[in-house]
Amino acid sequence: MTARLDEAAVAYEGNTAHIPTKPVALAHVVTLPLTPTLQPPPESYPTLVAALLQRAHHRLLSGGWCSGALVDEDGARCLLGAIRAEARGDSGLEASAASVLLDAIRRKFGDHVDSVPSFNDAHGTGRVPLRMLDQAAHLADARGL
Repeated sequence: MTARLDEAAVAYEGNTAHIPTKPVALAHVVTLPLTPTLQPPPESYPTLVAALLQRAHHRLLSGGWCSGALVDEDGARCLLGAIRAEARGDSGLEASAASVLLDAIRRKFGDHVDSVPSFNDAHGTGRVPLRMLDQAAHLADARGL
């Protein structure tokens, strides 16, 4: 099959070589931004813990996610670093948010997850950790926290 496709490609090039074409300027074709733009955060949850988790999620979306440190040299944060920054010194609120996040993680990945930092550091990208932070905000809101 590969040989047939190669033959067809050569035949196509030979049959269309005489047709004049104009180069296409992509600036006239591509009208959307090449990088996604961040939207403002959605309306906040009415409960403290859910709102904190939602703010932490937005912070990671806008400021970046990292692993291996609470905050890296570029200012990106891990899950716990984002929660800590959004808790603004309220250690009780921070602990409640981390507890709900760990509950959400264990619901999805089982009880073998030891802690939020170990879960965060087990991932190479922030896709799954960010999704879990969003799910934890929904869980906290459902619990009235």
